[in-house]
Amino acid sequence: MFKKDLNATPKQKQKLKSSVQRSIRQSVLATYPLLTPVIDEVLPKKASLEQVKLPDRVSLYVVDGRQPVFYQQDGSGPLLPHLRLVHRFPQCFPTVRIDRGAIRFVLSGATLMAPGLTSKGGRLPIPVDRDAGREKGEEEGKKKESKGGDGDGGDDEAKEGEEEGEEEVKVPNEGPDEDGHWSRELEKGEPVVVMAEGKEEAAAVGVLIMGTKEIKEKGKGPVMEETHYLGDGLWRLNLD
Repeated sequence: MFKKDLNATPKQKQKLKSSVQRSIRQSVLATYPLLTPVIDEVLPKKASLEQVKLPDRVSLYVVDGRQPVFYQQDGSGPLLPHLRLVHRFPQCFPTVRIDRGAIRFVLSGATLMAPGLTSKGGRLPIPVDRDAGREKGEEEGKKKESKGGDGDGGDDEAKEGEEEGEEEVKVPNEGPDEDGHWSRELEKGEPVVVMAEGKEEAAAVGVLIMGTKEIKEKGKGPVMEETHYLGDGLWRLNLD
């Protein structure tokens, strides 16, 4: 998607109104609820948020003119995280993993195909009910609290959240296991981060055109579009 070099001139930049910034913030939290604990680091309320218009009707959103955070195509598609943001908060985005053989193809801008995920070195989700264990722990915690302690701290935190005036976002209990399998199936149309076998940092970001359950069943065909990968034009874009 971003194979060619990109430029960002002053004419392409536009500072967004506060109302638009709030809307983007809400959309980000709705799409990536795992970002909730760090949202003020991702989109600081007192920072300036700019829109940079790029070719192919792509908008890049930048904090304080220099820090890219999300991009979007056609103004109506999902907000996709810039890889620099993913590298800062890797635990906040659903992931799949490609095998070593697929790395060079993905990093050259080729379409990601199912075999790169279904092979031995690839990783697709293995659904796990993490909430079952958490709920049990919460019940035990409540029993202990009922025996001692007033629990006032939780009320104070709740009041602080209400004063901010933002809708409360429930943070899902999901993530990768020790072997790199995400804990729930990912759906068609869902944004996903692509990890790579043997590498610590994410290699690409895109939108699934086939759900992970279907990828396992079919084992062939293209699986992702709107891809942004390490070393592409969006990665190299100079915002100074």
